[in-house]
Amino acid sequence: MSSCRRAVTGPRAAAVSGRTPIHSKDSRQSMELVHSGKVRDVYADGDDLVLVASDRVSVYDVVLPTPVPDKGRILTQLSLWWFERLADIMPNHVVSDSDVPAEWAGRAIRCRRLEMMPVEFVARGYLAGSGLAEYRKHATLSGNPLPGGLVEASQLPEPVFTPTTKAAEGHDEPITYDDVAGLIGAETADRLRDATLRIYSRGAELAAERGIVIADTKVEFGRAPDGTLVLADEVLTPDSSRFWPADRWRPGRAQDSLDKQFLRDWSSTVAGWDRTPPGPEIPEDIVEATRARYVECYERITGRRWR
Repeated sequence: MSSCRRAVTGPRAAAVSGRTPIHSKDSRQSMELVHSGKVRDVYADGDDLVLVASDRVSVYDVVLPTPVPDKGRILTQLSLWWFERLADIMPNHVVSDSDVPAEWAGRAIRCRRLEMMPVEFVARGYLAGSGLAEYRKHATLSGNPLPGGLVEASQLPEPVFTPTTKAAEGHDEPITYDDVAGLIGAETADRLRDATLRIYSRGAELAAERGIVIADTKVEFGRAPDGTLVLADEVLTPDSSRFWPADRWRPGRAQDSLDKQFLRDWSSTVAGWDRTPPGPEIPEDIVEATRARYVECYERITGRRWR
């Protein structure tokens, strides 16, 4: 199994992606493409997997035809930065970030093979997105009662665990903790709920010191052959989380973002697009503005200048 998604091989891999994975003939001589997702490709190489982050972007589960330069490298490097700072909470899947084909340098990670959990593990510290929609209807979040009077972008009294399904196609759907326990067992569900909330809280604390609000985040876990639970895929990136500039956080309205939400908002203005394939081309100014947000997020969180 992939350390990010279930492995898909053969003709189905091409059908899932509808795109040509990023590789050259030489780099694949000893590797097998086992999964091509919306934005990542996974190759088998001996006992390891090589996870390659492309510059593809998706909104509403549709891959858009225009790449965002450097996006894959930014997500990979930011994930590596976070993995180091979360290692005391949960071991991660990274074997090496340098033992990869030269053409993928900076955007690929050699990682462990894992049996992935069939759940997306989500923690929310603020009301936004589908969590806001649920609260407006039921005054709950993943079935958990919340106090009245909260508005869009309100900070929650404490972070809430809000898992979802992991859909092979279409949208992930909200589920409860009890659903998770039914899928993976109560002991594992309890450990991974705790790890998800600790990862979110650690990330939110470190980001706050750098002037960024992390409103929510999604993480993925797998199990190694020896039974160890492992943090996998990406972590605390602009694709897996909502990042807001703290100095512009204003509850009661949509927030300025340093994440993929900017692209979602733009796509909602495209006349005639019904959020089904094919997606619209992204204008050059929107590409540049999206890249700038990813770069700013990386630089503010890590304190490093993007090269």
